Amino acid sequence: MLEPHSQFGSLAIGWGTDENAVIEILGHRNAKQRIEIADAYKRLYDESLIARLQSELSGDFEKAVILWTLDPAERDAKLANEALKSVKGDKHLWPIIEITCASSPDHLINVRKAYCSLYKYSLEEDIDLHLAQHHSLRQLLVRLVSSYRYNGEDVDDALAKSEAAKLHDDIRNNQLHDDEVIRILGTRSKSHLKATFEHYKQDYGKTIDEDIEGNKSNDELIMSLLKVAVLCLDSPAKHFAEVVRSSIVGFGTDEGSLTRAIVTRAEVDMKKIKEEYKKYGVSINDDISGDTSGDYKNFLLTLVGWAIP
Repeated sequence: MLEPHSQFGSLAIGWGTDENAVIEILGHRNAKQRIEIADAYKRLYDESLIARLQSELSGDFEKAVILWTLDPAERDAKLANEALKSVKGDKHLWPIIEITCASSPDHLINVRKAYCSLYKYSLEEDIDLHLAQHHSLRQLLVRLVSSYRYNGEDVDDALAKSEAAKLHDDIRNNQLHDDEVIRILGTRSKSHLKATFEHYKQDYGKTIDEDIEGNKSNDELIMSLLKVAVLCLDSPAKHFAEVVRSSIVGFGTDEGSLTRAIVTRAEVDMKKIKEEYKKYGVSINDDISGDTSGDYKNFLLTLVGWAIP
């Protein structure tokens, strides 16, 4: 257990907040330690650390710190709920695809439990409610959310090859919503799917995401989300590097996407994301430094730069 007095002495409750101390204390602690800090804070001051941070901080810095301080499963449950409440296009649903396809099976189970505890409904029920008018998309997301994938390395290579052929036929025939496409992407292990995607490329000359992108289906939403699902299943680091890059490049910064990518992956695969980011000819640190400022910038750079155990 962390010594609580050493963690909070510089926060000066009631005397203004030392933002640098917040960054130093919370930004350099892993999930278990942050939970211990929040528990110790509650015992010491008889109030929620999250509530105090919300009252003392502001703007994008506040949002990033709050997301980081939350238990990871609770954080992802909140991100999924916010995504369902503001469905305006494919990017608004990316958090659900990321949670289901770029997480471990056990983490997804914990997110589903947290969702039920927070909202008194299952995540599946809320998907049904908010996407009632889009049967194929609802079917895909429910399958992804309810999946518990085998997490080992064993692969049936012949089956992977045959399922690559099935995916190819359905994609080329504009059947992205086919039950078999959803079943394969929604149930197979990541090791199996990597083998399937490799067979796809070898046998048909294009990657599966290239074929999905070139599909002429009139359902652009499911086409876009299937592509994101494939990328998150096959190479999460590549997906999140793209999320960071697209949130920075262009007119204005998409702070919500930038914050989500950095906060949710800092303890998972940030080193891989930083390596993947080099393909843009610039470091992720330089892009963040050039497009953000103040405490928000310093906090994101702390999460990116620290090799969290």
